[in-house]
Amino acid sequence: MRALVQRVSGAAVRAGGSTLGEIGPGLLVLLGVARGDDEAACDRLAAKVRSLRIFDDADGRMNEPLGEREVLCVSQFTLYGDARKGNRPSYLEAARPEDAEPLYDRFCTLLDARRGAFGAHMEVELVNDGPVTLLVEVS
Repeated sequence: MRALVQRVSGAAVRAGGSTLGEIGPGLLVLLGVARGDDEAACDRLAAKVRSLRIFDDADGRMNEPLGEREVLCVSQFTLYGDARKGNRPSYLEAARPEDAEPLYDRFCTLLDARRGAFGAHMEVELVNDGPVTLLVEVS
């Protein structure tokens, strides 16, 4: 599993003209699920994201974890796009939707995250704070 984690001042996800999820300060997580990922990998990634010390402490140093801040999670199979050959990415490493969706739901539940609509065409809006963006992977 792989997550692009962005520290945000605010973020929202929309589909079909409706807002599906919206947060204030916290994390926007774009979550990719690979073939072979399982619940154990999902649990490890959620714990890692919750523990990342990327928020400012009283001295202005990135030293605080998520805590009570909010999370918005959006499914993102394109994190497994492979463009090493040619110009059209291959998504062979991405999990099939029927395997990925339960893990996406589990991840969101573990982080009490607001979420987008799995598999939908969505618009994501964010104000990146810092900017701070990390790629976090577990296997």
